[in-house]
Amino acid sequence: MRTHQVLDQRSLELHRLIAAKLQQEPVLFVAVRENLAHWSATVSAGTQPYIAEWRNLADQGMAACLAVATQESEHAAALRQASPFAGILTHKERFAFFKAWSARRSHDPH
Repeated sequence: MRTHQVLDQRSLELHRLIAAKLQQEPVLFVAVRENLAHWSATVSAGTQPYIAEWRNLADQGMAACLAVATQESEHAAALRQASPFAGILTHKERFAFFKAWSARRSHDPH
């Protein structure tokens, strides 16, 4: 069963994977800024506060942005729902993550 708690945990783990990749390849952080610039002009008004907060974090640098992206808090979980990290992982990396996540979930009764 996919409860909000399970989906939030999956998102947190995915963002930890993204953070690890960005720490190895910081040049990819440019995609975060590009996503934010694009989304500022295209997302709904309700999402704009999240985009503004991510933009503020990105302006503080990659470390500040990743600290929030991997933080275990309700606020960080809400922010991850409008995550600017699209495009950091390749399709293959995302597929491998979701496949491994599903396999772990099917063997874990909790």
